[in-house]
Amino acid sequence: MGHAHDHSHVGGAASGQRRLWPMVLAVVLIGGFFVVELVVGIIANSLALIADAGHMATDVVALLMGMSALLLARHGSVTARRSFGWHRAEVFSAVVNAVLLIGVGAYVLYEAIERIGSDPQVPGLTLIIVALIGLAINVLVMLLLRADAQTSIAVRGAYLEVLADAVGSVGVLVAGVFAIITGSGYADIVVAVLIALWVVPRALRLAADALRILNQQAPKHVDVETVRTQLAEIPGVVDVHDLHVWTLTTGMDVATVHITSSVDGGPVLVAAQDVLATHGLEHATVQVEDTDREGCHDSELSW
Repeated sequence: MGHAHDHSHVGGAASGQRRLWPMVLAVVLIGGFFVVELVVGIIANSLALIADAGHMATDVVALLMGMSALLLARHGSVTARRSFGWHRAEVFSAVVNAVLLIGVGAYVLYEAIERIGSDPQVPGLTLIIVALIGLAINVLVMLLLRADAQTSIAVRGAYLEVLADAVGSVGVLVAGVFAIITGSGYADIVVAVLIALWVVPRALRLAADALRILNQQAPKHVDVETVRTQLAEIPGVVDVHDLHVWTLTTGMDVATVHITSSVDGGPVLVAAQDVLATHGLEHATVQVEDTDREGCHDSELSW
């Protein structure tokens, strides 16, 4: 059992293929509208507009961080000290993004509490016009980011923020209609609170997903005990130990395992590769040892 198979490939199958131009265009659209919405919100004394503008600002930051993460993942060199390159940059950017979202939500809730008991006067028509423009921009940006949000946690974070912004724009639209009909600004406060309550849980979920990756927990879609059982059922396998499964970055799950075999290790190695591949663990290191540990077979899968 002395020979080894090594198919090494650590790379950008996930991050390296993602497109940057949708994020660049999204930054231009969101950034430009953020300035408009903030200025109008201050002039109109609308907490809902200011809240939505603050959320727009975190969108811009999230998109810029996502772009940086993808560039680092694509062009960051793999070295002896950074054997996986910069793939984790996406995950760190998602954590910062989530913190910013939570901060915006907390600020809006604080301001809403401060305004309880007052009836702020807000121009309903202004809110409606701004909300319609914002909604159109949000929908366009969501369409730009939707495909890459499935494979990148950094892009997903930005996508979720834009989605929340779209909901916020609908809320501002409702507040504007209410202000025109009733002449009251109470709906502006209510909408601001609803925006915050919509944003915070999604930010917490994004943070939990990112921290799960940083903590090297097994992916939710992989049942580690099932993998262990299926490996143990391979003919000739005596023991399965040191099985570790974790996520390096979105779209790249990694595994390592040691298998003790009483028969020739070649067929065992191939069968183990097939088992891991059925669970999406194509980036894996499999070590097959004989019962007296005199030899091993190593294989790193990278399909």
